[in-house]
Amino acid sequence: MRKEAVRYLRCPHCSDAMTMTDGALRCSRGHSFDVAKQGYVNLLRGAAKFSADTAAMVAARADFLAAGHYAPIAGALVALARGTAPEATGGDPGCVVDIGGGTGYHLARVMPEFPDSEGILLDISKFAARRATRAHPRISAVVADAWDGLPLADGAASVVLNAFAPRNPPELRRILRPSGVLLVVTPRPDHLRELVGALGLLRVGEQKEERLADRLSAHFTEVARERSRSTMTLDHKEVPRLVGMGPNAWHQDGGRLEERIARLPEPCGVTLSVTLTAYRPSV
Repeated sequence: MRKEAVRYLRCPHCSDAMTMTDGALRCSRGHSFDVAKQGYVNLLRGAAKFSADTAAMVAARADFLAAGHYAPIAGALVALARGTAPEATGGDPGCVVDIGGGTGYHLARVMPEFPDSEGILLDISKFAARRATRAHPRISAVVADAWDGLPLADGAASVVLNAFAPRNPPELRRILRPSGVLLVVTPRPDHLRELVGALGLLRVGEQKEERLADRLSAHFTEVARERSRSTMTLDHKEVPRLVGMGPNAWHQDGGRLEERIARLPEPCGVTLSVTLTAYRPSV
């Protein structure tokens, strides 16, 4: 946890500002949160509403992303950030926040665009937070629940990332500066289409984009939208990492999955298809 990032954090119990001393974050009302030896801090207010990614899921994601398969998405996200982020005007630049940021893969690639900003990654999984602290020198990782109140100050962020992760529109609006931008990455219906039927994976609904726009419309205005579509080439060792790194991991029988993967061609071409959307806070 970087001291420079603490000014943007707030106590999850009372919303007071916090300071970092002797390896812990403390607020004026006496609430204290130890910084783990791996560098992250747990600011969960209570029991999380959903299951956190396991160590195995996080390891699968780290290995899969390190191979560069999602590089087209990261590149498109960086370009969208570059084109829509607010211009620096002096003073506090605000932080770059990644909600449900996992291992920090996307945030680490966006951070060079904002050399004066702190990066703060929030994820419900402590295993993800451990890895995120090593993803970039200016990333501070926090264990927090995206569906709960976010432990960040009002207007703390100039940029908020939300890639393949839950989103809480009122809280996203609260933590984002009026001039800031929210960048959302969502899968399209043809995402991973070669694997969905063959392996029994979760399907992306045809109306997913419309539902997203409807949920955000009370708090944000869309300012840019683009699509990224490419083809990954995966062997039979990489496919289970892809399946195991996300929600599909909760719905698979290991033996049955192995049998299904064995019937796929090798290498296997798999569609990578997402929509990237930029939003400004509504006036």
